[in-house]
Amino acid sequence: MGALFLLMGLGLLSLFSLSEASVFPYFHRQIYWIGVGLLFLVSASFVDFRFFRTQSIAVFLFYLISVALLGSVLIVSLKIRGVESWLRVGGILIQPVELAKLALIILLAKYFSKRHIEIYRVRHLIVAGAYLAIPVLLVLVQPDLGSAIVLVAVWVIMVVFSGIRTRHFLILAVAALLLSLVGWNFALQPYQKVRITSFINPYADPKGAGYQMIQSMIAVGSGKIWGKGLGYGSQSHLNFLPEAETDFIFAAFAEEWGFVGIAVLLSLFLLVIWRIVAIGRRSADNFSRLYTLGFAALIFVQSFIHIGMNMGVLPITGITLPFVSYGGSSLVTLLIGVGILQNIKINARPVTAAKNKADFR
Repeated sequence: MGALFLLMGLGLLSLFSLSEASVFPYFHRQIYWIGVGLLFLVSASFVDFRFFRTQSIAVFLFYLISVALLGSVLIVSLKIRGVESWLRVGGILIQPVELAKLALIILLAKYFSKRHIEIYRVRHLIVAGAYLAIPVLLVLVQPDLGSAIVLVAVWVIMVVFSGIRTRHFLILAVAALLLSLVGWNFALQPYQKVRITSFINPYADPKGAGYQMIQSMIAVGSGKIWGKGLGYGSQSHLNFLPEAETDFIFAAFAEEWGFVGIAVLLSLFLLVIWRIVAIGRRSADNFSRLYTLGFAALIFVQSFIHIGMNMGVLPITGITLPFVSYGGSSLVTLLIGVGILQNIKINARPVTAAKNKADFR
């Protein structure tokens, strides 16, 4: 938990700096969302995780609600930067895909944990693929390529570690390649294709498709060893760096804190992921292990994509940095996931203690 609070603290520092150069109060809004998220975290930690393991109807209903919200986005959503991903509830904008990520992890953890002995059967892979396909298709229609990639990556990791046969995995890889080719030709919007191809040579169109990546790389590189200092990031404060509070917060952070700050940030992420995996390894049931695996995969994949696109080694897909970027939907949902982890951790302690006692005897 300590590393988690430090990550959110570093995010707040960056947002405090960005708020000084903007009329929008990112810093104060993020404090509010952290407070709301911590309330949900505490509430979720009191819900016995075995509820998710045993109550199939409740888990599937949670999944259906998340899918319904994704579908409603296509009907009543606000279009922001050409993407229909947000719903307005009162005066608050929420992004349903964040809830769908958590719902998918819980559903897959339950499904695979009940069938771990016969997971090698193809029909289970097909059913799990159907659970993935519905939210992915709805997200692609928005269009939100980044979130679709995260959903697919989390699904693949959970499937692989659930005990899939090598032959089935190869078939899955070929199918994914074919679907990618179909998606490239028929599903992706022209601007998305340009984003994907422009990262190879962003300087071919420095004022157009390559602009965001070039400014991001300049921001990261200009931080050097120690950074320019809090509030002195020229790329972000002079508005050269677009979406510095969300999609490019790593670049804004790197400019002000330099290589040393990046090393600290990455170490905190690795520590958080290691702690999540450790909780899963100490757990005695398959649901806990699969849930912790899926949640760790979510944080790793999303962080990897965000940092990669900020450094110019991956295409720009519009992915936020977990616990650091501005935004209520992502932060609150992640903290709910941490609350479930805390309950798993608490319930795993008696099992661990009993096992140690037995080993001692």
